[in-house]
Amino acid sequence: MPGASKSAPLANPHYQQIGGEPVVRQLVDRFYALMDQLPQAAMVRAMHPADLTPAKQRLFMFLSGWLGGPPLYAEAFGHPRLRHAHAGFAIDAAARDAWMACMNQALQELVPDEVLRQQLGAAFFKTADFLCNQ
Repeated sequence: MPGASKSAPLANPHYQQIGGEPVVRQLVDRFYALMDQLPQAAMVRAMHPADLTPAKQRLFMFLSGWLGGPPLYAEAFGHPRLRHAHAGFAIDAAARDAWMACMNQALQELVPDEVLRQQLGAAFFKTADFLCNQ
């Protein structure tokens, strides 16, 4: 990993375990494709602009650092401040669960390691639940 110290252990090894940049990009692409496809995700999809390109890039950048890889989002934009960034959206348990349905299916399709998939699903749920504001 460029810029990483070889002697410093990763606090979060999920980035490497999931397959690094290529799989994180695939995860983001599949997540947003599912958001367009799953009927229960329509309310969450409606919170996004028609062109998902910027959202995909930001999620990729965020997940890169969140999973223990290069902190691309923080380098470009500073601390993510997730609650602040999502404060303008009504996020309730149904929205959280719809978001999680997309992410869980993407994880199911792209992460063959069941233990890793469960760890990531739990971490995603904790973060998604944290964003609930209704």
